[in-house]
This record gives sequence, C-alpha cells and structure tokens, in this order.
Amino acid sequence: MPIIVNLNVMLARRKMTLSALAEAVGITLANLSILKSGKAKAVRFSTLAAICQALDCQPGDLLAHGPDPADLRPGAD
Repeated sequence: MPIIVNLNVMLARRKMTLSALAEAVGITLANLSILKSGKAKAVRFSTLAAICQALDCQPGDLLAHGPDPADLRPGAD
C-alpha cells in the first residue's frame, strides 16, 4: 500500500522552491526533503494542513495511493 507523494508536482505548479515552502511552513528543509522523496513514514495533520495552505491545494493533490510494487511483479500470485 504505497503512498505516492506529489509534493514536487505541486511545487512546480506553484513555481515555488522547497526552500521557500520550508520557510513558509516553518519546517526544516531536511524534513521536507524526506517528505518530497517519499521516504517519510508519517506526516502530522498540522504539517499537511500548513503545506496545503502554503500551496493553496488539497491533501489529495499532495498524496495518492498507488499499487504495491510487489503486486506488479510477475508470478506474485
């Protein structure tokens, strides 16, 4: 059940850098980079809300559910 993080897409649409978002949200650049790369294990709702406010978007614009890569392998029955 992988969650796909589309933060880079929203940053590009808003013509905003990760550094500018970090400053606007009050979160470290390192933590935003972890989120952007999809390596984050969790995100606080307050952080998600702040990111959505800064990017003028909805949580669904940032997060999506994709197929499990293990399910896509041949013979994964």
